[in-house]
Amino acid sequence: MASQNYKAWSVVTASTTAFTVCFMVWMMFAVIGIPIKKTLDLNETQFGILVALPVLTGSLIRLPLGMWTDRFGGRIVFFILMLSTVIPIWLISYGTEFWHYLVTGLFVGVAGGSFTVGIAYCARWFPKNRQGLAMGIFGVGNTGAAVTKLVAPTIVVAYGWAMVPKVYAVLMLLMAVAFWLFSYTDEDHASAHSSVTMKEQLQALRDPKVWRYSQYYSIVFGGYVALSLWMTKYYISEYGFDIQLAALLAAGFSIPGGVLRAIGGYFSDKYGAHFITWWVLWIALVCLFFLSYPQTDLVIQTVTGPKTFHIGLNATVFTVIMFTMGVAFAIGKASVFKYISDDYPHNIGVISGIVGLAGGMGGFILPIMFGALVDLTGVRSSAFMLMFGIVWVSLMWMYFTEVRPMEVAESRKHPEPTHYT
Repeated sequence: MASQNYKAWSVVTASTTAFTVCFMVWMMFAVIGIPIKKTLDLNETQFGILVALPVLTGSLIRLPLGMWTDRFGGRIVFFILMLSTVIPIWLISYGTEFWHYLVTGLFVGVAGGSFTVGIAYCARWFPKNRQGLAMGIFGVGNTGAAVTKLVAPTIVVAYGWAMVPKVYAVLMLLMAVAFWLFSYTDEDHASAHSSVTMKEQLQALRDPKVWRYSQYYSIVFGGYVALSLWMTKYYISEYGFDIQLAALLAAGFSIPGGVLRAIGGYFSDKYGAHFITWWVLWIALVCLFFLSYPQTDLVIQTVTGPKTFHIGLNATVFTVIMFTMGVAFAIGKASVFKYISDDYPHNIGVISGIVGLAGGMGGFILPIMFGALVDLTGVRSSAFMLMFGIVWVSLMWMYFTEVRPMEVAESRKHPEPTHYT
C-alpha cells in the first residue's frame, strides 16, 4: 500500500500536469485568435473580447468549484471538470462566425477553474510549513501558457489553426484519464468540511483581508493571464514579427511566470507572504514604468537645425523587462496564496476560489481594456500604463493596511528614548 508521502507527491505531480494542460487550453485563443481576427476582420476591442472570454468563465466558476472541492474533495471535481471541456474544445474547430467562438470559448473557459480545485487539493496533503512549496509546485502549471505559445503556432503553420483545438481536445481527454489513475482520494479532506453550509462558506466575503488578497492576485495572476493573451499580438503589431517568432518571444514572459512559482512558494515559506509580495509589487511597478513609454520620435531645434531622436524599447530590451516581470509575477502568485494558507488553513478551497475569481476577472477585463485603449488612443503601450496605475493602487493599499500598522506596532514595542535637557 502506498505511503501517505508517496500519495501526496503523486497528487501534486498528477495535478500539476493536469493543470498545465488546462492552462494550455485556457490560453489557446492567444494564438488561434490571431488568424481568426484576420479572417473575421476584427478590431482590437473585439480581439480582446475573443481572447478574454474563456477567462471570464474560468473566473466565475472558481468560487463554486472551491466550495465543491471543500465539500467533495479535489480528485472527483478536477476529473469531472476536465471531461466537461473536451467536446467544447473540439467544436471550436468548426466555428465560422464571431459568436461561434464566443460561445464555445465560454464553455472551454471552465478549464481555467482547475486552479482553485488543484491548489486546495494539493495543499491539504501537506503540513502547514510545506504548503507554500506544494502550492508553488502546482502553480508551475501556469507554464501551459508558454507551452501553447511554443506548440500551437507550429500546428497553425503546418495544418491550419483549426487543428489546434482538435489536438487539445484529445490531449485533455487523455489527461483526464491519466489524472484519475495517478491521483488519490483522502476522505478526511472532504468529510472535515462536509457539514459547512454554503452560507457559512460565503461569510468569507465579509473579511477585508480577502478583498485585499484579491486585489494583489488580480495583478500577479490577472496581469499574467492578460499579458500572456496579449503579448503574441503585441510583438506582431509593435515589431512586425511573424506568429512563430512573436509567440516564442512572448513565451519569455510566460515561462518564468509559471516555472518559478515553486521558488516563490519556497521563499514565502521562508520569509513570509507579506515581505515577498511587497517586493514583487515594487519590481512590477519599475518594470511597468519603462514598458509604458511609447515609441517616440523627438525633434529638437539646435543651432544647426532640427535633430530627431528616437526613444523607445527595442525588442531585446522589451523582452528582458517582460522576463523580469514574469519572474516577479511568478513569485507573487505563490506569495499571495501563502497568505491564504496561513490565514485560512481550514477554508482554503473557498478563499482560494474567491481570490482566484478576482485574479481571473483581472485576466478577463484587462485584455478588453487593452484593446479599447489601443482603439481609443492608438498607443499600444497604453496597456502597460493601465497596469502601472493598478500596481500603484495595490502598493498604496498594502502600505496603509500592512506596512504602516507594522511600523506603528514596532514603534510601540521600542519607543524612542526621551532626552531631558
